[in-house]
Amino acid sequence: MKPILKKFSGFYRRLDKGLLVVVTVCSVISVVLLYSLYKNEVGGIESGYYVTQLVSTALGIVVCLIVASIDYHTLSRLWFLYAPAALFLVLLTFTGLGLQRAGADDRAWLNLGFTTIQPSELLKLAFIFTFSFHLSKDEANINRPLHLLLILIHAAVPIGLIVLQGDYGTAMVFLVMFIIMLFSAGLSIKYIIAAIVITPPIIYILWNYVLQSLHKNRILVLLHPGTDPMGLEYQQDLGLASLGAGGLFGKGLFGGKDYVEVPEIHNDFIFAYIGQVFGFVGAIAVIILLAYICIKILNDSRNTMDKLGKLICLGTFAMIFTHCFMNIGMVLKVMPVIGIPLPFFSAGGTALVSMYVSIGMVLSCCAHNNKKYRMFYDED
Repeated sequence: MKPILKKFSGFYRRLDKGLLVVVTVCSVISVVLLYSLYKNEVGGIESGYYVTQLVSTALGIVVCLIVASIDYHTLSRLWFLYAPAALFLVLLTFTGLGLQRAGADDRAWLNLGFTTIQPSELLKLAFIFTFSFHLSKDEANINRPLHLLLILIHAAVPIGLIVLQGDYGTAMVFLVMFIIMLFSAGLSIKYIIAAIVITPPIIYILWNYVLQSLHKNRILVLLHPGTDPMGLEYQQDLGLASLGAGGLFGKGLFGGKDYVEVPEIHNDFIFAYIGQVFGFVGAIAVIILLAYICIKILNDSRNTMDKLGKLICLGTFAMIFTHCFMNIGMVLKVMPVIGIPLPFFSAGGTALVSMYVSIGMVLSCCAHNNKKYRMFYDED
């Protein structure tokens, strides 16, 4: 019994409890916001949203702690189990089981009959683990052309599948994860310069031959505001109105006042509702919470002693930071509307549990191979 208690005590001491507490606080605020939307009858939100968020939060915390308790080296070596499964689920979206949500222009959901899931969220987690494992195992050969080609193919497969789904927002998240992780793995400066040189031609090809007119117009209206106020700009203009309607301290969660309604206010535009009910002060406070999460993950990557752990933390940081940047940018009308939820706040069971799994991955890196971990065992 004593060895078990000692092991648990050591695990608890090494756990990044501050990170876990803050993400839980964010989720609790999310449940309250969704309950507020339901009680205030904003956007036709049903009670199922806050109930699902509450259940997903509880499940996410449990799964997070389970993942954190397992050595991330072991999890990485099991890539042959979860990576094919995640790819298979994404491929199923191209069959009759694939679902395109109302108002969306991507077929990224999977209808399981009793519920729906977004497989790309699971693929993000699988990619962080498998790409980190690949880069750490091939660290000495990363700048050899053939090895680098295999690394590029590794990233191109999931990114290509997501693009084929039409989910360009998620594809951008994958791309940022890929870039940050690859550069952090020790990519030679000559390849970085080459990447910068070929970027303009790639953008030209994407703009003229890949992006549909709808997606291009979403970008163009940002450069020329006011050109389509009743069309592509309608949702973002309402989002800005909602964000500013709260003034300095907000209308309150249950103020009994008229609230500005925004399409997808419970999901992609939850930050607009945060500004409306909590005001400018509350919106800044939420940004500080999200910034704390990102900085904490970066700090954990610095304290992790091996390359695998560092890359897992950096991949998780890239995913969460990109979500935050793009989502808040959508509400502020400086980024196009591309369906990216705000981590730990937007409604969505799959996305929320996946985010908790990613936090569990970071906690595993903290608990199983960092400086504090080594010091603890040196003392013993």
